Amino acid sequence: MNLVDKNVAERAREDFPLLQELCLEGSTKSQIVYLDYAATSQKPLQVLKALEHYYTYENANVHRGAHQLSVKATEAFESARDITANFVNASSSREIVFTRNATEGINLIARSWGDANLEKGDEILLSIMEHHSNLVPWQLLAKRTGCSIRYVGITESGEFDFDDFRKKLNKQTKLVSLVHISNTLGTCNPIKEVAELARIFGSLVLVDACQSLAHQPIDVRSLDIDFLVGSSHKICGPTGVGFLWGREHILDQMPPFLGGGEMIQDVFLDHSTWAELPQKFEAGTPAIAESIAMGSAIQYLEELGFDNIQKWERNLINYLFDKLFSVQGLRTLGPPPDKQPHRGALATFTVEGLHSNDIAGMLDLAGICIRSGHHCCQPLHRYYSLTSTARASLSFTTTIQEIDQFIEELISVISFLRKNS
Repeated sequence: MNLVDKNVAERAREDFPLLQELCLEGSTKSQIVYLDYAATSQKPLQVLKALEHYYTYENANVHRGAHQLSVKATEAFESARDITANFVNASSSREIVFTRNATEGINLIARSWGDANLEKGDEILLSIMEHHSNLVPWQLLAKRTGCSIRYVGITESGEFDFDDFRKKLNKQTKLVSLVHISNTLGTCNPIKEVAELARIFGSLVLVDACQSLAHQPIDVRSLDIDFLVGSSHKICGPTGVGFLWGREHILDQMPPFLGGGEMIQDVFLDHSTWAELPQKFEAGTPAIAESIAMGSAIQYLEELGFDNIQKWERNLINYLFDKLFSVQGLRTLGPPPDKQPHRGALATFTVEGLHSNDIAGMLDLAGICIRSGHHCCQPLHRYYSLTSTARASLSFTTTIQEIDQFIEELISVISFLRKNS
């Protein structure tokens, strides 16, 4: 695929059927403008065909049958694990555990590693910008074990407060769990620097990479972290599957998360023994087709090339912020691109005197899909004394023309709502 002479969007949009569809019912424009990639990505034909191919030609359970269909399904399933391992530069495919989503990956760590290792007096360090999926599992763990949770603040510009992190990190800190890129602020957190400091105190580091995996290359060994979670549906793959990466020696010491078939070695009436990694954490029939298709999604992103993706998305986010800054009464959250060039490809904003739900609802009538609400970040919104914000999030398939259309309609919506409020 040669993208030297054309931007990623020009080439890639041909692969996404939904982006060619007419608007949703009641819309006045001729084509959907999808700006909600932080919630879920669209799926290219390559991924849709991978799902269809499995169910058409390879439909069988994995790891359990001697017949040729089961062998083919197992080979495709485990190939997806290899692809995922290479995607994050894992040391071995044994370090990749398939989960339903990133949320399940975090809960797995909390229930398995957390229950086995934490007690009263131990501390977990989070930030106030975390998604609920990186808050609630630790709150539940704290209730079960008596451990404590401490929170790192953010700076005036909405970035991770590293000075506050230094003050709160101590020998009682057993785990630091952070989002890589905030789904609300767009902030890209300094994970490598966090891990370097955490290592001094013997703290493990978990990274929620849901908002970064589709936008930049991730190397878990270079970051020197201990766990990372991701969701397929954020990286152009299907819903219902994600993955947990963990250092092999840590996963090996952790007890199983769920019990049942597939995760056992032997079962007796009075006890059971466990399978080797990663099957120890994959009880029951997995999401076979979805895992295979996630592998196809990863290959698709790698074929496009992250250099190309990052270059194009950087152009887009700079252009989007320039346009948003010209809208009267509009305020953005998080660091602007000129302050943090590697921020996420999203813009969260409020408009003085207007509710974000009204803005998003009227934009939808024009076929423009954005997000409104608290984005599963209620504590962060309370920090800003907000209950709701609007968010436009981009992808390598987004075009300059779509941003222009969004801004044009946004200005029109704001004018209408102000006149009729």
